[in-house]
Amino acid sequence: MSTPKTAIDPDTIAALTGRFAADPAARVAQNAVATTDIDTISLDRSVVASIDPSVSNRVDTWHAANQKKSGRCWLFSGLNLLRSGVIDRLNLEPDFEFSQAYLHFWDKLEKANWFCTSMIELAGRDLDDRTVHQLLADPIGDGGQWDMFVSLVTKYGVVPKYAMPETFSSSNTRSMNAQLEMILRRGALVIREAVARGSGEQARLEILEQVHRVLCIHLGTPPTRFIWQYRDKDKNFVRGGELTPTRFAAQVLAVDVNDYVCLVNDPRPSSGYNRMLTVDHLGNVVGGRPVRYLNVEIDVIKRLAAEIIRDGQPVWFGCDTVPQSDRERGIWDARLHDYEAVYGIDMSTTKAERMVSGQSAMTHAMVLTGVDLLDGVPRRWRVENSWGDEAADKGFWTMNDSWFAEYVYEVAVPRRLLPAELAAVLDTEPVVLPLWDPMGALA
Repeated sequence: MSTPKTAIDPDTIAALTGRFAADPAARVAQNAVATTDIDTISLDRSVVASIDPSVSNRVDTWHAANQKKSGRCWLFSGLNLLRSGVIDRLNLEPDFEFSQAYLHFWDKLEKANWFCTSMIELAGRDLDDRTVHQLLADPIGDGGQWDMFVSLVTKYGVVPKYAMPETFSSSNTRSMNAQLEMILRRGALVIREAVARGSGEQARLEILEQVHRVLCIHLGTPPTRFIWQYRDKDKNFVRGGELTPTRFAAQVLAVDVNDYVCLVNDPRPSSGYNRMLTVDHLGNVVGGRPVRYLNVEIDVIKRLAAEIIRDGQPVWFGCDTVPQSDRERGIWDARLHDYEAVYGIDMSTTKAERMVSGQSAMTHAMVLTGVDLLDGVPRRWRVENSWGDEAADKGFWTMNDSWFAEYVYEVAVPRRLLPAELAAVLDTEPVVLPLWDPMGALA
């Protein structure tokens, strides 16, 4: 027998209204919020004044990129990590970029195949099965994870931006995504019927052809070969010849993405530290690198991130970017907004509590390009955000270390930097989390 629900009765409403009216602080807050944005009122000016953007260790010498109205932050951040080494090694101008649209195209096609393949595998389950429903809810979104980036670069290589420039739809993905979602959701029904007739593979290929056609119309056709030539910062002209994307990647990349592993900070007791985690049915490239996380304490992530920056390299990372942030100033601090003082309500939660309650998950990926160390301890971090160069320090934000602990979820680090006891964990069988788990969120 279900527990009966309790309605809000008139006496309860009268009591609530009376208590609010008798609270002078609440009435002052009401008047303020009625005419001003809550994030302006809640902003702690002392915290803002304390944030100095200077850092003791800084590696960025390039211009900030701009993903515009798209969810491609993980691709931008991955390519920003790669271009940093190429700019330094080849003495390129600071505005050099790899084509984000190129990997975006292949990610969409691979995600469509991942979705169709999953629909064949799960054809025996009901449509309201939670895993099936989760796949249908987001069949081909813009987001991704580090291992998904590795799979794309390994299979398709990279190209300079001029070889496949941005289009309206690559920078404004909403309409294109809506059409692709429609095709794939209809395709899921077609596949389920086809599987019953023994023709699921034929249906998969027909749907992929449709997706490929839409992608070519919106994003252009990816190059199979292109001419690589450039003028470096010293005005020397270099001819690299005609290259394929994979050959270009092998020739110019200073970083081997396959050497990197993903460390996460998931403080939920059910996950456990020093364990491998994975997420059921999460990925993009069928047969590619599986999404796997090594769960560690946050201080391990901070230490390794600082070490990489001291060695002259940026760090790809994923976080929940919206809480306690100021987009105009380009800053983060765990106490930047004092909502509790405005509302007079205890709103405190731990990182684990925010995860289990659905309040927080990884929503954005960026690149750490600096750290301010005092006696070896990080105080703040410099971040390249792929939101253009109009905010913060020409697109580079400042993160106080207090925010790092609360809202950073993962980083990609070279395997060789892991201590032996953590490196040994990489080869263990991962705990499988369901697709709807917070660790299944895509940046």
